[in-house]
Amino acid sequence: MTISEITRESLDVALLRKQPGHKYDHGHALILSGGPGQTGAARMAARAALRIGAGAVTLGVPPAAQLETAMQVTAIMLQRVPDGAALSEALKDSRINALCLGPAFGLGARAAEMVKAALAAPHVVLDADAITLLSQDADLRAALHPGCVLTPHMGEFARLAPDLAEAAKAEGQGAKAQAARDAAARFGFVILLKGPETIIATPEGDLRRHRATQDRATPWLATAGAGDVLSGLITGLLARGITPVEAATLATWMHAEAALLHGPGLIAEDLPDLMPQVLRDLGV
Repeated sequence: MTISEITRESLDVALLRKQPGHKYDHGHALILSGGPGQTGAARMAARAALRIGAGAVTLGVPPAAQLETAMQVTAIMLQRVPDGAALSEALKDSRINALCLGPAFGLGARAAEMVKAALAAPHVVLDADAITLLSQDADLRAALHPGCVLTPHMGEFARLAPDLAEAAKAEGQGAKAQAARDAAARFGFVILLKGPETIIATPEGDLRRHRATQDRATPWLATAGAGDVLSGLITGLLARGITPVEAATLATWMHAEAALLHGPGLIAEDLPDLMPQVLRDLGV
């Protein structure tokens, strides 16, 4: 089993450089929000998608959360998306080429309906509650495709694939990577299995690893909302036309780099606004 290490030197930095063009030439990301009092996670993901270079970012909100969300955003657009039918209608806009849902999204019937509709999009990032819903519904899992990126931590991974999560606990080098590779092959998506050692695996067997240890240790990333920002970064890169595995790779490294730049006192809201410095340091 061959695992490629994700380092600054291994990044394809050219992918991050913007070419001249209209905003929609750089993609339109749609981030779906939870209900009232649950919009913060999606707002952070949306800001991250915008900071990483998506040409346009829209928050899809249930009507009851529209006012709350509108009071918190400026460059990010808003669209009412009350249910799965409305999401399917929104996705008829061909400019929307990447979608994110799951953070603080909820686990009810409406949420499951929205996940089903979302999986018709060409590129979808699924995190948090969306992963839990997938673990509960075989039909939803069957609709996963290679344009999907799932970003579970080990607890969510255990709900999605309990047998593989158990195998990942085995001692010895590579157990976590093998479990991630098996999950990607089983379900047909790109998986980003989070942790101090983050593993990215594709259905074709490509394996990549980022170690946030020793001189790249990022203990301040253990804060509420940090994973939501990571999902937003991946979504923004997908909107820009970057492949799922490269989007996951770049986002993982840049997410950790932003935390290292900030250091103690980091909270999740800081991460999107550190992206310009990370991009400059990469020579973008």
